[in-house]
Amino acid sequence: MKITVLAGGISVERDVSMASGVNITNALKKLGHKAILVDTFFGIDDTCDIDSLFENEELLPPYSINNTMPDIDKLYKERGTKYDSEIGPNVINACLKADICFIALHGGIGENGKLQALLDINKIKYTGTDSISSALAMHKGFTKQLFMINNIPCADGIYLTKDDEIPNIEDLDFTYPVVVKVCNGGSSIGVYIANNNTEYQESIKEAFALENEILIEKYIKGREFAAPVLDGQALPLIEIIPKDGWFDYEHKYQDGATSEICPAELDEKTTQKIQTAAVHAVKALGISVYARPDFLLDKEGNIYCVEVNTLPGMTQASLFPKACNVIGLSYEDMVDRILKLSLEKHEK
Repeated sequence: MKITVLAGGISVERDVSMASGVNITNALKKLGHKAILVDTFFGIDDTCDIDSLFENEELLPPYSINNTMPDIDKLYKERGTKYDSEIGPNVINACLKADICFIALHGGIGENGKLQALLDINKIKYTGTDSISSALAMHKGFTKQLFMINNIPCADGIYLTKDDEIPNIEDLDFTYPVVVKVCNGGSSIGVYIANNNTEYQESIKEAFALENEILIEKYIKGREFAAPVLDGQALPLIEIIPKDGWFDYEHKYQDGATSEICPAELDEKTTQKIQTAAVHAVKALGISVYARPDFLLDKEGNIYCVEVNTLPGMTQASLFPKACNVIGLSYEDMVDRILKLSLEKHEK
């Protein structure tokens, strides 16, 4: 098949997406497909023959992720002012020439449902879940409401916009530390842990500098777990142990920054409790094909679903591929499985 891999984009998770896209493109080529990698922000130059790109069988070189987030303003300047859209030139043309698009974007329009909606309008097939479930999972405020309705355990929290008055911690019946985070972030970008009022006020200021909607949540101290789900079935849990600090942007994507134990060293009862909650969380949000819910486990044995990633990372350091590997799915097998499940979804 001809497959267009969509990566990059203009979100702060751009570098991670490019690394995922390179891995996926190479896996598809190894599986015998004609795959091309397209940066959805920069697009393809008008002078380029898109059809000829599919004939290139060479594997792409690895993509290195920087320790720091990309400079969005700089990227806009590099592209110039000819295009105002987040979608670069000829991206849709490249998608129309393919049998299906493999979405390797993280954050931004790739994970908030806008890209999926655009592809639907153009009758273009794509991997992963649809636009509505993507939007619900990306917005942590909506996610929390659906979790509460469906009895999926999550931390107590409050939703705020820039127009709202900032509440005192005491009025919320919270105690420090508390978590302040943007509603539509990913890769732990825009997540702050405030230990006192000064840090609380500064965290809110920084979060609102990124987005207009935020959450303030009770801080849950505990062990961190990723609970991948593929085709409605729970994969082995992964415990995430940062070597210092917490599981932030740098720890997620730099080799050696964390210890990741898969399968997690947990008793069977707790493992099943997290896996069952993960499957229910994915179902509550209407997600199909694959996703990666993340959980916290406190010392009393209580579990809390933090979020559900509809387009989890696919880098060499990413968690979803590690869980697949434990059950005997190689990276190429995993990509092939996602591709086939996605094609089946479009045939329904």
